[in-house]
Amino acid sequence: MSAMMKQTKNLLAFDFGASSGRAVLGRFDGKKLTLEELHRFSNDPVKLGDTLYWDVLRLFHEIKQSLLKAKAVCTPDSIGIDTWGVDFGLLDTDEHLLENPVHYRDARTAGIFNRAFSRLSKEELYRITGNQLMEINTVFQLAALRETRPALLEQAKNLLFMPDLFAFMLTGEKHTEYSIASTSQLLDAQTRTWSPTVLESFGIPRTLFPEIVPTATQIGPLRADLCEELGIPASRVIAVAGHDTQCAQASVPASEKDFLFLSCGTWSLLGTELDAPLINAQTAACNITNEGGYGSKASFLKNIIGLWLIQETRRQWQKEGDSLSFAEMEKLALAAPAFQSFIDPDDALFVPAGNIPKRIQEYCRKTAQKAPETKGKILRCIYDSLAMKYRYAIAQIEQCTEKQYSTLHIVGGGVKDTLLCRLTADVCGKTVIAGPVEATVYGNLVLQLLATGEIDTLEEAREIVRHSDNVQTYLPNVQTDTEAAYKTFLEVTNLC
Repeated sequence: MSAMMKQTKNLLAFDFGASSGRAVLGRFDGKKLTLEELHRFSNDPVKLGDTLYWDVLRLFHEIKQSLLKAKAVCTPDSIGIDTWGVDFGLLDTDEHLLENPVHYRDARTAGIFNRAFSRLSKEELYRITGNQLMEINTVFQLAALRETRPALLEQAKNLLFMPDLFAFMLTGEKHTEYSIASTSQLLDAQTRTWSPTVLESFGIPRTLFPEIVPTATQIGPLRADLCEELGIPASRVIAVAGHDTQCAQASVPASEKDFLFLSCGTWSLLGTELDAPLINAQTAACNITNEGGYGSKASFLKNIIGLWLIQETRRQWQKEGDSLSFAEMEKLALAAPAFQSFIDPDDALFVPAGNIPKRIQEYCRKTAQKAPETKGKILRCIYDSLAMKYRYAIAQIEQCTEKQYSTLHIVGGGVKDTLLCRLTADVCGKTVIAGPVEATVYGNLVLQLLATGEIDTLEEAREIVRHSDNVQTYLPNVQTDTEAAYKTFLEVTNLC
């Protein structure tokens, strides 16, 4: 590590998830980070007509409220922003936002694969980008926009992904951070530049996209008018890993080179870290994605629907008048019998918002299983199915990398769900190291330290996280026989 700091560094992390956002102050004393949440706010999509939007102006208002709260505590030395992937805003020639960014769960890309692959085959698209084929990916959103609203696309001068859009609002500087660009399925995974073949195939102008900058790049100071409005100094804004998954990966407290990680939140991102993208016929068949991270590392991972199923189930029951807490839901699942029914969490049936419990019952009946009738059994079906899907994904990753991994690091909000952690250890037969919960924030903060030269390497960053937080270890229970249940899961989900 570089020379010890003479004073504490104050770092402000903005972490936006699919349902909420927060501003967290990190204080770095030269060895460890301490966290203080300054502001938490809801991130509620808004449906207008038949389109689902992100309320980006409300979110920017919350950023400004966060800066005011930070002002009362200290002056941040730097600021970093991470968000979900694939979504974007469009700016016109006067740098005005043309409309609110559309939510990735909007229906505009439903069924687009057949039309898209007539322009560029799925094999060629994967070969170039190394991205898991998902209808929500930016390339398909733009293809849908080209089909239904070409005039809007023609008005656009620039496309900014969500973290880059917020950074533009703060600094006036336009850029594209590498990790968020790598979620788009527009990037050539080998050259780490926009793919001419993909852009031309889908009629997307190259001029839309600003310069790609490496993860952990200093962008610029806060805008003068914003500083005047809020009465704050011009802190530096850093392009950390704009994709929250890559922030989380940067904070995985692993000391070994080869490890598995599961960033567990609304989405489950399960994979490993490689020195270069891994793209071949086998990885294409497994539909595994390659994302870019700090130091041009490649995250070789699977996107799996995660705690969204629990969250949306809770919302449905709240609508029906039963306001269960997540802790109460976990207890209900724990009391229910294990491995009675299964779903494929990634079935298209479970992607849209709505009545997830009803859809689970429909899925089970359709696959000749007994449908879970009680809340506990519905929840247990979700938990068991997630753990089984993790095992399935791990098997694919080990097959593709030709490596065996003994340890799975779980980071993010799912760490608080002890049932899921224990089930994952038992079903996957791996030692699970759970923590930190605040992985994305830690990653955001250590990437700020790397950008400003306070530390020099990713290994140092992970050492800081190990010093800053505790983890819990779950050993697989050798007495738990999951083989028959896993075979049933593969059969009913048609994954065998």
